[in-house]
Amino acid sequence: MPQSHVVRKLIHIDMDAFFASVEQRDNPEYQGKPLVVGGTPDRRGAVAAASYEARRYGIHSAMPSRLAYQKCRHLIFVPPRFEVYKAVSEQIREVFYRYTELVEPVSLDEAYLDVTINKRDMPSATQIAQEIKSAIRIETGLSASAGVSCNKFLAKMASGVNKPDGLYVILPEQVAAFVEALAIEKFHGIGKVTAARMQQLSIQTGADLRSHPLEELVRHFGKAGHYFYGIARGIDEREVNPNRMRKSLGVETSFAVDLEDRKVMLRELEKLVLALKERLEAQSASGSTLTLKLKYADYRQLTRSKTVGYAIVEVETIRLMARELFALVEVEQQKVRLLGLSVSNLRSEPSLDEAVQLRLEV
Repeated sequence: MPQSHVVRKLIHIDMDAFFASVEQRDNPEYQGKPLVVGGTPDRRGAVAAASYEARRYGIHSAMPSRLAYQKCRHLIFVPPRFEVYKAVSEQIREVFYRYTELVEPVSLDEAYLDVTINKRDMPSATQIAQEIKSAIRIETGLSASAGVSCNKFLAKMASGVNKPDGLYVILPEQVAAFVEALAIEKFHGIGKVTAARMQQLSIQTGADLRSHPLEELVRHFGKAGHYFYGIARGIDEREVNPNRMRKSLGVETSFAVDLEDRKVMLRELEKLVLALKERLEAQSASGSTLTLKLKYADYRQLTRSKTVGYAIVEVETIRLMARELFALVEVEQQKVRLLGLSVSNLRSEPSLDEAVQLRLEV
C-alpha cells in the first residue's frame, strides 16, 4: 500500500507539570502544596512551571513571580534544577526508544512517537501508550499524559484532553466530530492573537474554520492559512522527525533592579555576547540571524533582528551586531528589566540537553 494511504499511529507524550512534579517527587514536604519553579518575587523572577495545586489559583508559566505570590501568599518558590530535569528527561526518552526509534522530542517534557511500525510488533498504539505511561510512573515516579491518533496535530490535542495522567484516543472515524466541536482558541498552533482575529471573522469553532475556503484563510493569515485549512479537516502531513533541529539558541537575563543607564545596559549586553558565544561553541552551532530581545519595566517587549549571509559564530561578529541592534532601540528615559540575545537559522543541531533556555539570572 502506498505510504500516503497508510493510517499512521502516533503518540504524543506530555509530562504533567514536569519541573514542579520533579520537585514534589524529590521533596515530599512539597507534595499536595502550591509550588512554582522559578525566580522569587523579590528577584523580579518569572514562573517557569507551576504545580497543579498552584494552577488552581490561576498561576501559570511565564507569569511574573510577584503576581503569582499575590494570587497565593503561601506559594512555595523553588529555584530550577535544570541538570536534574535533563537527566529525568533522558530517562523518559529511554522508555520511548524501547518501542520506536521515531521519537521527536519537542522539549524536555514532551515528544511525538511514530509507532505505526514498532519494535514490539504491537498492533495497538493505545496499548503502547498505556505501557509507556506505566513505565514512566514506575521508573521515575512521575505521571504523563498521552494522546493517540493518526497525525501530530490530533495526537497533541488528544494528550491535553484528560490531564493530568490522562490517555485519550482519537480514531480516524472520530476526527471530524472532534475537530468540528473544538473551540478555536484550543487549537494547537493558534495563539491568542490569531484566535482573536479569527473570532472577528466569526470563526469560533473548528466547524466555523472548516467553512472558510483556503483562499480566504491565506488572504487573512498568509502561509499559515494552509496549515489552518488542513487542521480544520483533521489533516496534518508532518512526519515525526527524530533529527529535528532547534530553531534558535539564546541567552537572556532579568535584572533585580531596572536598568536606566545606557552604559550599564551595554555592559550587560557584553555579558550576553560572551555567554552566547560559549553556548554556540558548546553546541558546535552557528546561525545567520541575530536577535536582540528587550523588555521594559512596564513589560512591553520588543525584538530587533539582523540576518547576514555568513555564519554568526565569532565573538566580535556577535558583539558588533548586538551593538548595532541595540542602537536601534529606544532606551532614553526608559527602564529596562530584561535583555536577551539569540541566534537562529541554525546550521547544526544542538542536543536536547539545551532545550531549556539558559538564564544568567532568575
